[in-house]
Amino acid sequence: MTATALPAETTPAAHNDPARALAVRSKRRIDPTYYWMVVPVLALFAFFITLPALVGVFFSLTNYAGYGDWKFIGLSNYVNIFKDPAILQSYIFTFVFALTTTVVVNIVALAIALGLNAKIKWRTGIRTVFFIPMVLSALVVSFVFNYLFSNTLPVLAERFGLTPLATSILANENLAWLAIVLVTVWQAAPGATIIYLAGLQSVPAEVYEAADLDGAGSFRQFLSLTLPLILGYLVINVILGFKGFLGTYEIIVGLTGGGPGMATQSVAMRIFSGFTGGDYSYQMANAVIYFLITLLISVIQLRLIQRRGVSL
Repeated sequence: MTATALPAETTPAAHNDPARALAVRSKRRIDPTYYWMVVPVLALFAFFITLPALVGVFFSLTNYAGYGDWKFIGLSNYVNIFKDPAILQSYIFTFVFALTTTVVVNIVALAIALGLNAKIKWRTGIRTVFFIPMVLSALVVSFVFNYLFSNTLPVLAERFGLTPLATSILANENLAWLAIVLVTVWQAAPGATIIYLAGLQSVPAEVYEAADLDGAGSFRQFLSLTLPLILGYLVINVILGFKGFLGTYEIIVGLTGGGPGMATQSVAMRIFSGFTGGDYSYQMANAVIYFLITLLISVIQLRLIQRRGVSL
């Protein structure tokens, strides 16, 4: 006895169904509002960012001084930059400053966040006080600290017999950069503290309760529980901080102006000097090199973020 297979009931293909095809096309169709929102932004970005950048790259291949005539000189500016000890010094200062400040800011911010996250009296008011520096203008802050370092602190040091501090630290070629680090940390730490506080408050209380039952002390809990659980927030702070400190300008201008000599002159200050010092094309080449370096750093940081599974 053989079984006869019944013919399967056929259904119309999706592309033969007009209603379904219309629904698919509707889903694929982009709302015109999208273009009204995106196109103007892209146009503004291209006009104010992309176009000036391309113009800068072009002039970096010339001898243009910012005014008058110019001629095409190829890669001469780029070759001379790698031979310029002043440019090399500005790069060394910038990266040493950025690395040092990033480390100090994260240590200070994490310590403050741990303290503000604890159950203490007047916690809200204390948090407000700690966050005041981040809302102040960097240039105003630098001028205030300039007065303190140049006038108030030397007078107090001389009165108390602290001879080494009787001279302004800003006049010392070996120590002036530490004053810049100090002021930058003072202003940048609150922003990093907010991120760390968000991370600390995301850690479940049950984790610490279980650790208490196991007899783990506060330091052991920090190393084994807190730090691993907020590692993503640490990565975010390090990346945002380092990239921001590479472009520090206002605080350096307000504190030292790049001095004494050129001891605290950053890459950003060197580039800006090209607009007034007749080195426009030369500093444009410097800006292109600096952009490529920071772009490489950004790519490495993005790879690190992807590896850690952190979302900015």
